[in-house]
Amino acid sequence: MKLSELKTILPTLNNVAFQLENGTFAPEHFHITEVGFVTKNFIDCGGTIREEKSVNLQLWNANDFEHRLKPIKLLNIIHLSEEKLNIADAEIEVEYQTDTVGKFGLSFNGQNFELTNKPTACLASDKCGTNKKGKVNLSELKTAETVCCAPNSGCC
Repeated sequence: MKLSELKTILPTLNNVAFQLENGTFAPEHFHITEVGFVTKNFIDCGGTIREEKSVNLQLWNANDFEHRLKPIKLLNIIHLSEEKLNIADAEIEVEYQTDTVGKFGLSFNGQNFELTNKPTACLASDKCGTNKKGKVNLSELKTAETVCCAPNSGCC
């Protein structure tokens, strides 16, 4: 979900609830402790330099059991963050602590926000060979001698 989608949904809600894919909910007294704009510069295993940008929301549980974040309050926090941090309309990533701090995607099921699992992936599968499918029989693999590296072949 992009930030613009979140901003469109919030005014239509009475309450803000976050649900994990396993069906459990973040406690009703959660806080949004951070709204940020994150730029990640990195190089993938194929040598390509990449950049990703995301809006980061951090959910935190406190001992403040009377606290309830209302949709309009969250919307005001987002507007202030856009103004002060020049946040762009980007995909939202949510930090939330279960067993450890996890990073989740965000979707909306019509009633609640869902913290969706974010898989890892090889971004250079065409260069490192992870895009090959199917099983290979060991008998089909060439041995070092048949490829080029036989003793006295000059390959090493």
